[in-house]
Amino acid sequence: MKILDKYIIKKFLTAFVFTVLIIVSVICVIDFTEKNDDFIQHKLTMKQIVFEYYVFLFPYFSNLLAPITIFIAVVFVTAQLASRTEIVAIMASGVSFKRLLTPYLAAAALVGLFIFALTGWVLPLANKQRVRFERAYVKLPYTFKGHDVHIRIGPRSYVYMQSYDSQRNVGYRFALETIDSTILHRRMTSDAISWDSTKQVWHMSPQLIRTFRGPQDETLLTVPARDTTLRLTPKDFASHYHEEETLTLPQLNAFIREKVDRGADDTATYMSAKYERYSYPFATLILTLIGVSLSARKSRAGVGGQIALGFVLAFVFIIFVMLSRNLAQVGTLAPLVAAWVPNSIFLVIGLALYRFVPK
Repeated sequence: MKILDKYIIKKFLTAFVFTVLIIVSVICVIDFTEKNDDFIQHKLTMKQIVFEYYVFLFPYFSNLLAPITIFIAVVFVTAQLASRTEIVAIMASGVSFKRLLTPYLAAAALVGLFIFALTGWVLPLANKQRVRFERAYVKLPYTFKGHDVHIRIGPRSYVYMQSYDSQRNVGYRFALETIDSTILHRRMTSDAISWDSTKQVWHMSPQLIRTFRGPQDETLLTVPARDTTLRLTPKDFASHYHEEETLTLPQLNAFIREKVDRGADDTATYMSAKYERYSYPFATLILTLIGVSLSARKSRAGVGGQIALGFVLAFVFIIFVMLSRNLAQVGTLAPLVAAWVPNSIFLVIGLALYRFVPK
């Protein structure tokens, strides 16, 4: 590693850490002022607020705003080098613009790998405590409001409930159907089904079982109330608020497979979260390329103007990420495509800037 590489990487990483600390600290202060009424209402001490919530919220915001902080750090460092004519001196000594980019991209790759490890295995552990805290003290108590619920619990088994009371863990107008392709073979109905937390089983009221062996061959059987086990628990009707953020990458993959097996209609949310964990680190490289290309020349607006431009472009990137995520969740875009659309658009912008920047 050359002296130039060490010099740029050190300035880049120092500026990145400083930017993260400043921006995320300001956002946490704003967040505190917005939620202070909730904290007062629940009589939380400052120790509880800081060590049970903001200690875990800080890394969440740090990851969420990584594209902004990376971009601002790159623009800040490069604009300073340009304003002090250091870039002119570097390139006059025979260093090409491509070679100048190398330490930037190396540092960005290091940050990208750190983000991937953080979002895949470390951050979900912190998010579990953050989400648990928000559910308890910030969000309103959750109540399941679904009606006419259909859940696939096996290759040929489907559950139906007209309604479900998540406070009492009781389902009404319950039906368990055995369907092969499009043919209904068996249907068991019960007025109510309730969860026994002690035995960890479902208690079913008397059931009527209808078995179909042919168009004109049907048998009826009445069964008294009994306990049974199903591939179904009250957790399936609990709050899924930011659940995808609390799962490590292996857990998320397993959860998605289970969702697909059950034919769930919210699979896109979890698929988007999965693919974003792979695409997000690449954004550090793309935004670094754009940042260096934009700020490698002296500007009449000075360093402040270039940093302001960096803020704007970084926020535009975040908007693209959020828009793509929403389009994936409503089914307009495939989750894989939605996760890579912002990177693809900004990669084209970055290559165009790199192509036309004076070298």
